Amino acid sequence: MATTPSSAYQAEHLVNGKFHIGGTAFDNVVAYQEGQGAAKLDRTPDLFAFMGATQVELAFIVAPEIKGYQDLKGKTLALDALSTGFAFVLYEMLAKSGLKRSDYEFAAVGATPQRWEAVRSGQHVGTITIEPFTSIAKAQGFGVLETSTSVFPVYQGGSFAASRQWAAANPETLKGFIKGYLARLSRFQVTSVIHYESSLSSALSKRNDSAVLETRPSVSRSIRVAHSRRAANGQRAKPGDTEGFHQRLSCRSCVDAGAAES
Repeated sequence: MATTPSSAYQAEHLVNGKFHIGGTAFDNVVAYQEGQGAAKLDRTPDLFAFMGATQVELAFIVAPEIKGYQDLKGKTLALDALSTGFAFVLYEMLAKSGLKRSDYEFAAVGATPQRWEAVRSGQHVGTITIEPFTSIAKAQGFGVLETSTSVFPVYQGGSFAASRQWAAANPETLKGFIKGYLARLSRFQVTSVIHYESSLSSALSKRNDSAVLETRPSVSRSIRVAHSRRAANGQRAKPGDTEGFHQRLSCRSCVDAGAAES
């Protein structure tokens, strides 16, 4: 298991075979299959999402001095990559705000920890975050201009993706991953909220950060079609179906195994 510095690095190595499975934003799968990815690949990508991970709320966090969209004029915003990931949610927020594209600049910084650090240190004035970084930012006096739930009622967030070539050659390994993930997820979901928040607070305190996390709905293991359609159509010139980006796998035993261990 490896933590990747950016979606571009992750996609590059999923395609070249260094990584077999990636936990990534569904947007990234769409972008690379549509030829809009930021990374240079050594072959035509054949990525697909085989399991949903989270339907997250994305927050547009900003420096304390930014009180509204007009304050973003002449400033720079941090993104993972300019044409992948959650960037499209931010693009939609900015488009609806009335600002012109020439009013602000974007900078490709990397994954959420790197983006948050770039905003915290003052390099850039805003970015898109997920929990726990949103709560950490708010606790340190940073503002939230808008959240994804106010822009898109439904939006597929995280997913697990793989190369179709690798998946076809390793079906039992893929099923084993799904089984193990669902089993641990089920066990985690029955753990008390108090124990979870206590553990997370303890982990955050070691980083000298403090945050109060709001309770979120439980995650979905399936790819939500309406959510994925919204994510995909945000990156296309013409809206369309999303079937080519995800695939339903016949893995009843995987689900049963997860339920049995909960």
